[in-house]
Amino acid sequence: MNREILRISIPSIVTNITVPLLGMVDVAIVGHIGNASYIAAIALATMVFNLIYWNFGFLRAGTTGLTAQAYGAENKEEYLNVLVQGLVIAWSAALLLLVLQWPIAQLCKRFLHSSPTTISLMLTYFYIRIWAAPATISLYVLKGWFLGMQNAASPMWIATILNIVNIVFSLLFVYAFDAGIAGVAWGSVVAQYSGLLLAIIIWIRRYRHLWPDIRWRAALHIRKMVRFFKVNADIFLRSLCLIAVFTFIPYISADMGEEILAANTLLMQLFTLTSYVMDGFAYAGESLVGKYVGARNSELLHKVVRALVWWGVALAVFFTLLFVFGGEGLLRVLAKDEDVIGTAMRFMFWTYLLPFTGFAAFIYDGIYIGATASVAMRNVMFVATAVFFALYYLLAARWGNHALWFAFIFFLIFRGGLMIFGERRYVFGSVEFSRQ
Repeated sequence: MNREILRISIPSIVTNITVPLLGMVDVAIVGHIGNASYIAAIALATMVFNLIYWNFGFLRAGTTGLTAQAYGAENKEEYLNVLVQGLVIAWSAALLLLVLQWPIAQLCKRFLHSSPTTISLMLTYFYIRIWAAPATISLYVLKGWFLGMQNAASPMWIATILNIVNIVFSLLFVYAFDAGIAGVAWGSVVAQYSGLLLAIIIWIRRYRHLWPDIRWRAALHIRKMVRFFKVNADIFLRSLCLIAVFTFIPYISADMGEEILAANTLLMQLFTLTSYVMDGFAYAGESLVGKYVGARNSELLHKVVRALVWWGVALAVFFTLLFVFGGEGLLRVLAKDEDVIGTAMRFMFWTYLLPFTGFAAFIYDGIYIGATASVAMRNVMFVATAVFFALYYLLAARWGNHALWFAFIFFLIFRGGLMIFGERRYVFGSVEFSRQ
């Protein structure tokens, strides 16, 4: 079972780590071709696209859980239906984004406060990169489907090749064709479509024997679409809550001053480091739990859940020790301003609590998605988000930035704790298991 978990989690961790490289490469290139306005423009554009695409992240998670269950049940028709349904929704969403690109750009222009030069550069980047939307959103579905089919290596190779192509073509457009920030944007577009092409090639090589079994009309029948929409709508609402919390942290930190904002940003990078690794095991949970729920194998379902929890505990111990003994060193890798590092160290003890208070939230997210217990997961997120905002506003006047971290810790505790509490009903009781 541990080998099965590592077979999926390790490639997923590699995939997770490569995802932010797209934005980092863009920033690095423009940092060498222009002034601060170029870097600010890329930062704003990256924030806009993260906000847009994070809202479609439900397609990956929902596709993984539903596909894994169909795979475990050996229901070929159903896991092909999920692929068709996901791709049709992805194409529809991408078309909507392309049609609405001008209004979206105008909203950005209205609400993003920066210099006219920066906004102009950001819009140049935006109007080009938006044309990658069909590839980007389709890749969510295809990566989710591969994971559901117990194939974690393919998403890893797609992400790796995509980033290599992004580096090569961005440099080519910028330095060979002198395209400036537009060249960086075109490099990202070429990279996304290269990733989609590679995903299609992988599908053809590994799964082309399934092509004659695809029933497009049956897959898109209203009754077939209901479950897909229902699961994904719940995950979408959960994602909105996550966006609210993770957007609020830098927003309210800015009101406390530049040093607090910078310090909190550094400390959140440590949390992000933890999340990249924990999410790899959550993806293993989505894939394996879904498979055993679909196969109605209660023995292996219990075994994989317990193994995932112990992996979560082990990772929590590792990251706690890393932050306690190496936290300051990690901060110095991320920044050199002594005032900012000093401010961050005043709040560093909160990061010592993050691994143990947060591991259950990550691991059980994957377990619940695999069990397609999306309603319960959505409701848990509603409660945890309400607790976060309530605690912050109750304590902010007296505790300041400590209130923000206290509220965030309890946000993680409520997410994980409530899912553990509902485990028997929503995971093990999600289907009527047959005796093995």
